[in-house]
Amino acid sequence: MNRESAPTWVPASGHALRHAGIHFDAVRIAGVLAEQVAYELMQFTDFRAGPIVREATGERNMYFLLPPQSVSAYTWPAGARALSRYGRSAAFVGVPAFDGLTWPLDWRSRPSIETPFVEPELLHETVMCAVR
Repeated sequence: MNRESAPTWVPASGHALRHAGIHFDAVRIAGVLAEQVAYELMQFTDFRAGPIVREATGERNMYFLLPPQSVSAYTWPAGARALSRYGRSAAFVGVPAFDGLTWPLDWRSRPSIETPFVEPELLHETVMCAVR
């Protein structure tokens, strides 16, 4: 996907904070569990999982970006935090550009025309299997 066809919420350079619930909802998962979930999603979807943002610092969170207003349809287990406009408080997600210096954020999986978001039901099933 080139810059012209990137979603409007992807910055042209660097990274930017986006309010969860506006352009997308998100599920934040940390560390090893995040890696396991991302790996399983990538395998199941032939490496077209939809947008997954990865942090290179701290708990090494990953943010799985879902369609707006979709995260609340599921009960997420401990270790997976739903981020939306309608939560405990406002939540923001850092979104990196497609190219250039974006540290400490990068794309584990980019959005595409075919997969603009991670499929909520598939993500939920994958997370539930991973925490069992």
